[in-house]
Amino acid sequence: MIIGWYNTYMNKQNKELKKAGLKATLPRIKIMEILASTAIQEEAHFSAEDIYKELLNNGENIGLASVYRVLTQFESAGMVKKHHFEGSHAVYEVIEENHEHMVDVETGKVLEFQDAALIEKLNKVANDAGYQLVDHNLVLHVKKI
Repeated sequence: MIIGWYNTYMNKQNKELKKAGLKATLPRIKIMEILASTAIQEEAHFSAEDIYKELLNNGENIGLASVYRVLTQFESAGMVKKHHFEGSHAVYEVIEENHEHMVDVETGKVLEFQDAALIEKLNKVANDAGYQLVDHNLVLHVKKI
């Protein structure tokens, strides 16, 4: 049962890499596995160093330079998004549904949220100015009440 799930998972990963025009090398697969596993956690933003440490914890022999190179390739292929939240180093997340970010200014914790009414308002602002919204980047800097 577990072997069947793993084979299905790996086939999906290989298809994602091929769709992006990348060969399914061991470093790419291992880094993608870590990114995919973090996408379902509350804290889904990790630095290259965090990914490197996770690889080491898993007994993988993939260097930090390789992690940076693969993340850059994933970013160019549209598979991950790189963020530079104020006061922190670059972090990466798997590109999935549209969402916004809040950064706790005291702890640096990054929280995600979705708000359809907010997106409608942003589209209206762009339309009223004679434009079509094609992308946006919204980060709220917050402090616990």
